[in-house]
Amino acid sequence: MRYYSPSTGATYLSKIHSDIPGDAVEISEERFLEVVASPPAGKIRSHDAGGLPILIDPPKVELTAEELAATERAWRDAEVSSTEWLVTRHRDELDMQRPTKLTTEQFAKLLAYRQELRDWPLALQFPSPAGRPLVPPWIAEQTQ
Repeated sequence: MRYYSPSTGATYLSKIHSDIPGDAVEISEERFLEVVASPPAGKIRSHDAGGLPILIDPPKVELTAEELAATERAWRDAEVSSTEWLVTRHRDELDMQRPTKLTTEQFAKLLAYRQELRDWPLALQFPSPAGRPLVPPWIAEQTQ
């Protein structure tokens, strides 16, 4: 027999475990496989009023205004860092008097995007992710 204990969140086999918690309830192999052994992504285990294991949606985490602002600043910092190599490459190519991978217009748009990122915390939409500056689509096509 297989048992589930709501207090420990663990399963027990009567043939193996000699010390089974008093709140343990018998569960089917099917429920064990579905809920305990291989739950679907995005679900967490809980138990119903009868102590049987069930799958539920995880509780939504509400960030404070300060936490949301910190998250957005971290995103912004990562975005600025992720484009630094493009700026450096372009300036190095100019300094070495080589043809540049970016056009003058692309480089200007890159610099404008990076400035929008720096100004993001001052925007009216901040810290809503929906108001983030839009990445120029051609940036993703660049290779290091």
